[in-house]
Amino acid sequence: MSQQAEQGLVKEQGVATGQVTLLQVELRLPTRALFSGTARKVFATAHNGAFTLLVNHTDFVTALVPSILIVTDETGGELFFAVDEGILVKKDHRVHIAIQRGLQGESLAAINELVNTHFFAVDEEERVARSALSRLEANIVRRFGDLRKPSL
Repeated sequence: MSQQAEQGLVKEQGVATGQVTLLQVELRLPTRALFSGTARKVFATAHNGAFTLLVNHTDFVTALVPSILIVTDETGGELFFAVDEGILVKKDHRVHIAIQRGLQGESLAAINELVNTHFFAVDEEERVARSALSRLEANIVRRFGDLRKPSL
């Protein structure tokens, strides 16, 4: 991004040039953006524990675990997201988060209900699909074994 565009972005946020006070957050699923906007802070959980990102936090990359991600917007309101495994990249005042599955809820209770209905239902469907695939693989191996038997 050019310096002029960067300065325009800073002016849009209502602060003097060079004093960024908000993070630009983008939360993406494989097929679409789940959230894109500004935030005061981002709370997430990685393999080594939970953390909060602020504007002046050091740049880094981490793998996220299935958890609740909380984005505090510029007005102080909290946005709740149930996220599956993913990657978080913080560079300058931008936070890019790529996740496999994710849902947005109005509150922690709503997120709990969404996770129970959506994520666990998908997990059960994946279990059934894996079981069917295992049976198909076993059948193929058995048929190849039959082909190798000498005929009399």
